[in-house]
Amino acid sequence: MTSLTDRFNSQTYKIKVSDIRQFDERVSSIKDMLKLTLGEPDFNTPEHVKLAGIQSIENNESHYTGMAGDLGLRKAVSSFMHTKYNVKFAPENEVLVTIGATEALSASLLAILNPGDKIIVPTPIYPGYEPLITLARAEPVYIDTTSNDFVLTPEMIEAAITEHGATVKAIILNYPSNPTGVTYNRKEVEAIANAVKKHNIFVISDEIYSELTYGDTHVSIAEYAREQTILINGLSKSHAMTGWRIGFILAPKELVGQIVKVHQYLVTSATTMAQKAAIAALTTGMNDAQPMKAEYLKRRDFIQGKMEKLGFKIAQPNGAFYIFAKIPAGYLQNSMEFCVDLAEKNRLAIIPGSAFGAAGEGYVRLSYAANMDKLEIAMERLTDYIHGQKSEELESSRTL
Repeated sequence: MTSLTDRFNSQTYKIKVSDIRQFDERVSSIKDMLKLTLGEPDFNTPEHVKLAGIQSIENNESHYTGMAGDLGLRKAVSSFMHTKYNVKFAPENEVLVTIGATEALSASLLAILNPGDKIIVPTPIYPGYEPLITLARAEPVYIDTTSNDFVLTPEMIEAAITEHGATVKAIILNYPSNPTGVTYNRKEVEAIANAVKKHNIFVISDEIYSELTYGDTHVSIAEYAREQTILINGLSKSHAMTGWRIGFILAPKELVGQIVKVHQYLVTSATTMAQKAAIAALTTGMNDAQPMKAEYLKRRDFIQGKMEKLGFKIAQPNGAFYIFAKIPAGYLQNSMEFCVDLAEKNRLAIIPGSAFGAAGEGYVRLSYAANMDKLEIAMERLTDYIHGQKSEELESSRTL
């Protein structure tokens, strides 16, 4: 029988499993490994949300909802986003429930991109976007934000659009950011909105970490550039519901009307019982993220303080639950080599910055979605590694 392995869509050969997952699997077999690799809350889903899901099962709510999602949930999403972030989208035709934010991104990008289109991608950035762009036969236009402490500016956007012209179809925003934890204040969001409103482009705004900001309240770009924005959010991070797979899209009805067609053929509709639980999360559980956020803030301050004392440079992370740190001079600067060496010698797994694009090289990402006991051990192991490497370097210099 003729092999079929070379007969797939040619674009599938251009994508791969993310380096985050590959690295996580690579080090998982090491005995006594402490992993701060994946971006998943270590908290449990709130009890009242679980009970709503159980009640839905007991009520035999096991049939399809409409393809755009349960109307009760869409109303809850609309109300939640209006109350929290001052954005108004009609639940009847401007809210779409998806299988997590990941499917929201997939449906949105596949709906808007044509072969040859270009889409602006500030980096370092979560590696889930580029493969979708590649599958759509479009092209990412990278903006390196490392020189500005990972903050995208209107000038950067304007320069990219000027260089690439009418082929630019969209821009991706992700804030608070994975991997950097950096987010934007109101003045910065308004400035970015004013920049994109000068051009006929989509704004794909991934705001999945919006409930996890430390300091200023999250500001959605949809408040300022509503007609261009495809706003993506969900419950995975805010309510520790990664496995429930509930995300949502908010956008003008003309945009949702096209995206929902792609969504239908990808998944039909989101899981009914999970949608019923999500209603509880967004109504009675509107502020469920607050105690989790308070704990994350303690963890951030602990980790940041320890790492900076070891010589890591860190742009202030004011959201999400990540530290993105520059490897100190004098140590392995290849981030993959650094992380492999750390894992093998001191049994601590953190993610190489190169997993987040070329601009992430020389950095490492650590997730502090783990309890303080684990984080204290992690910092002990990182300290031992850094001091051990320094000792090895001194010993080597003496023998030369």
